[in-house]
Amino acid sequence: MENNSYNHTMNAVRLHTANGPAGLVYEQIETPAPNAGEVLVKVQAAAITRDELSWPTDRLPAIPSYEFSGVVAAVGSEVENVRVGEPVYALSAFDRDGAAADYVVVSRNFIAPKPESINYIQSATIPLAALTAWQGLFEHGHLAKGQRVLIHGATGGVGNFAVQLARQCGAYVLGTVSTRHLAAAQELGMDEIIDQTTTRFEDVAGQVDLVFDTVGGERLERSAAVVRPGGRLVSVASEPSQELAKAHHIQALYFVVKPNGAQLAQLGEVVDRGQLHPVIDQVFLLSDARAAFERSQAAHPAGKIVLSVTNQ
Repeated sequence: MENNSYNHTMNAVRLHTANGPAGLVYEQIETPAPNAGEVLVKVQAAAITRDELSWPTDRLPAIPSYEFSGVVAAVGSEVENVRVGEPVYALSAFDRDGAAADYVVVSRNFIAPKPESINYIQSATIPLAALTAWQGLFEHGHLAKGQRVLIHGATGGVGNFAVQLARQCGAYVLGTVSTRHLAAAQELGMDEIIDQTTTRFEDVAGQVDLVFDTVGGERLERSAAVVRPGGRLVSVASEPSQELAKAHHIQALYFVVKPNGAQLAQLGEVVDRGQLHPVIDQVFLLSDARAAFERSQAAHPAGKIVLSVTNQ
């Protein structure tokens, strides 16, 4: 194992009981070591997701926060083309400890070079939401230049990246947003903004090649009607009706994002071309993680909440 000197104990935030932020404890634990095919990263920043404290309740205590940026501290055997000291960012696997700690172990296949044009705090906000948008639009939605895409929740964490990526690929982008987010929607530069508070999207959207849904509920239920025959309805919020999909002659699916270092490397290039911009709500110290998670459960924070790990 190639390594620089690193501490063999670390500060970490762990969820000990399944009762939300109140179950978090800031403590010192043993630093994990990378196995074959894995990399140990010195975490600089880690971003958090609204409901993630409900994910690991069958394996407590568990470290939350699955998207992060940092510097490679050590590499396990069978790891090539990764050097100690390299700035990286990643989305880690959801079934193991996350990055709300001084160090995190992650598969070599999940990491990518950190975008050069933005800092560690900004980089940590990208992996989960941007990978979700990328996979939803292109891997599952097959979006191509010149096609029409309707994005539900277009100013949300995933939605705003989806708008930016869809525009970057040359699609015609429509988005549903609430009245209070109209200004943010205008800044994203969509071709058509639909105020879902006052307007039914079916009345104005026309036919689209793809609906990318990030909100679920009745907007998802009504979406099959605006997808052209042969088009696609993709949701990250809930399972769409297969009965409605069949009736409208479309494909409909729900998916959960998967870590992917190769896709993150491509996203990093988009960031460095100035075509993808993260949005940050607030930054907390790692030791203030309980307050950070409480903030994440407030009503729709405007951007990502980030834990700064280096300022402890």
